[in-house]
Amino acid sequence: MDFKESAYGALVEEIFTLFPSVQRDGFKTGAYKPGLEAMEAFCEALGHPERRFSSIHVAGTNGKGSVSSMLASALGATGLRTGLFTSPHLRDFRERIRIDGEMIPKEYVFAFLTEWKPYFIKQRLSFFEITTGLCFKWFADSHVDVAVIETGLGGRLDSTNVLEPDLAVVTNVGLDHCDLLGHTIGEIAHEKAGIFKQDTPALVGESTPEAAAAFDDTALMFCPLHYAEAERPSLWPRHGEMLRKMDLRGPYQEKNLRTVLAALDILRDIPIYEGLQDTEAVVDGIIHTAARTGFRGRWEQLSQMPPVIADIGHNPPALKENYSALESLLADGKYSSLILVYGVMADKDLASILPLMPRDATFIFAAPDTPRALPAAEILARWTEFRLSEGLSADRAYIADSVRAAVQMAITLAQTLGEQTNRSASATKPVPPLIFVGGSTFVVSEALGLF
Repeated sequence: MDFKESAYGALVEEIFTLFPSVQRDGFKTGAYKPGLEAMEAFCEALGHPERRFSSIHVAGTNGKGSVSSMLASALGATGLRTGLFTSPHLRDFRERIRIDGEMIPKEYVFAFLTEWKPYFIKQRLSFFEITTGLCFKWFADSHVDVAVIETGLGGRLDSTNVLEPDLAVVTNVGLDHCDLLGHTIGEIAHEKAGIFKQDTPALVGESTPEAAAAFDDTALMFCPLHYAEAERPSLWPRHGEMLRKMDLRGPYQEKNLRTVLAALDILRDIPIYEGLQDTEAVVDGIIHTAARTGFRGRWEQLSQMPPVIADIGHNPPALKENYSALESLLADGKYSSLILVYGVMADKDLASILPLMPRDATFIFAAPDTPRALPAAEILARWTEFRLSEGLSADRAYIADSVRAAVQMAITLAQTLGEQTNRSASATKPVPPLIFVGGSTFVVSEALGLF
């Protein structure tokens, strides 16, 4: 079948409809299929493309997308043809699969899906298994030198765990997806340590005693294990410079950067990565990660006036970092007030998130356009109940019919608050309110299209 834009769009929509996707359908619909049997069979049918390039495998509760992107950008800057596989996507599912920043071509996707659709149907693959196979095949056919592959969920039973990488990285461990990965830090750490391979170096970015015990137990007499927190990477003296200049922003990037620099030190001893000796290329690659890889939605400034920042952090550990950083910005006087556009999926632990929310902010709740979303009215009701139980004001909270309407409401409110603040302020330089958009990948995805 010849490629046509209309045929491509119809085929992609058919794949989304036929094969369950966690991003669209959630984890309890068959979209998450723990186990490697189907993926191993798919790789064999494809001719084992995953064996035709070097790889780095990255897991973790938070930060794995940023760490993967920084690693890919640094490796690409040293001259290696570098693939990058991340999830979820924000606007176009091809964002998940890139080589040196370029998304997989529509023509390749169309040809692959057309050829392999009967196999997908017969084997009842999930969307993530299909996407992983597509990624491996394109990277192999495109002769990448190395690919940085981010896990979808967990590690041990994740579809990507058919790899035999040069390095396995776990960024950190937090309580997320507990019904699938375990209800303790130790149980979840064991799942993520499942990407460790025999005699292959493994690196942990951040850890706790409970997680470290699980990592140590997995790696014992099995593979060399490194902890980024316990090491001083060779480029660490320049971390301040890199953080100031990096186009990936956010309060958590210092920890991610340390993990990346520790990983690069380990890789430098492997012959294919000899280009990492060029420290200026490495530094430049890390500084320009977003520009080189197209990575978005991580503390991304969508507008200067009014100031709008968006971040896809959605679980309690990530939101705790984000909300703490926002409160610090207010305390520093950089912004006069804070307006949060917030939405959440119905399967998220809202009870653990509510206590983390800034005490002094205006909230606009909205449900993104997905059946997984928690209705805005329910978020407001639960937020109000929590605030009153804590003796806090339940004023300054609104609901909107859509993310678009919520963002527009926030902008209008910011303009009004800004005018009021500047009329009453004695300072000569206006101090604007800050709008923060987050709580869900879907909320940020819809907001990106508005700027």
